[in-house]
Amino acid sequence: QVQLVESGGGLVQAGGSLRLSCAASGRTFSSTPMAWFRQAPGKEREFVAVINWSGGATYYADFVEGRFTISRDNAKNTVYLEMNSLKAEDTAVYYCAALRSWAGTPKTALVGSWGQGTQVTVSS
Repeated sequence: QVQLVESGGGLVQAGGSLRLSCAASGRTFSSTPMAWFRQAPGKEREFVAVINWSGGATYYADFVEGRFTISRDNAKNTVYLEMNSLKAEDTAVYYCAALRSWAGTPKTALVGSWGQGTQVTVSS
């Protein structure tokens, strides 16, 4: 099972940027699709972005609107979420997830492991 540790969260003003990192352990990382989810207070956890094993395919939630970029470095066992033009409504705990499988849409993302989450707070 892949172990995941997120970092990079914090407090930022609206319009600012943050880069989240997720360091993974285990020899299967380079063959594992990875995703980011988020959960705001009082709301259900929601899908943010997903990337396939090679980094050649990505998919984003509609609310991203071109502001976020998911990427990965298989040599470093790390997946990233670059977030720009942040809004107050992006405030949430962001979770990294290792997927057991992904067939191209958010509904087909089957999570195998979760990280502990990192808090992102955007002040307006």
